[in-house]
Amino acid sequence: MPIDRRPLREQIKDEILDRLGKGEFAPEQAINEMVLAADLGVSRTPLREALIGLEREGIIVSERGKGFRFAPMSAKEFDDLTTIVAALESLALESTDPGFLRAVAPRLLEEARAFSVPEAEHAVIERYDDAWHDLLLSGCPNDRLMDLITSLKLTMHRYERVVVGDWEVLERSAEEHERIAERLVESDVEGAVEALKANWQSGKARILARLTER
Repeated sequence: MPIDRRPLREQIKDEILDRLGKGEFAPEQAINEMVLAADLGVSRTPLREALIGLEREGIIVSERGKGFRFAPMSAKEFDDLTTIVAALESLALESTDPGFLRAVAPRLLEEARAFSVPEAEHAVIERYDDAWHDLLLSGCPNDRLMDLITSLKLTMHRYERVVVGDWEVLERSAEEHERIAERLVESDVEGAVEALKANWQSGKARILARLTER
């Protein structure tokens, strides 16, 4: 088993983000540090360091004398998050070696066509989308950029899971990933970036429509 040499606070932060993405914490839920530390098997000092880091990212908030709680959700924040992730993924794609993109493009197109359905359960769409985008960006040499994308997407998943729920059937544009892959097959990275931005824009619109209904 590989040894994780990152500071413990970073490992705790990632675990909290993972649980947040899975919908284990509710918006505005108060955080009992003693209970959470025991659940994670850590002391309160690195947990508090992790919570302070998450507060800087706007994922949790604190009030004097009341401790930490998870931040409330808003359509504006989700809009902002999606806009940022779309820009960062576009940068990651532009930073990838064109030769790598040409090599992986046929597989991306094959997998996009294999999941060419007009609607599916949200949990299925989420797993597929994450895996497909991970493959798309797997050649990006900027590790810090990829870590940031992963962290932000976990926060986005929190919105999606709370607003939609895992098993609700959603409409999806089955052709969006195909367009991205087709541009890469043609060595048109600029066109692929534009198709990627369009993919994020339509996905954002679908979730925002649900969020504003709440």
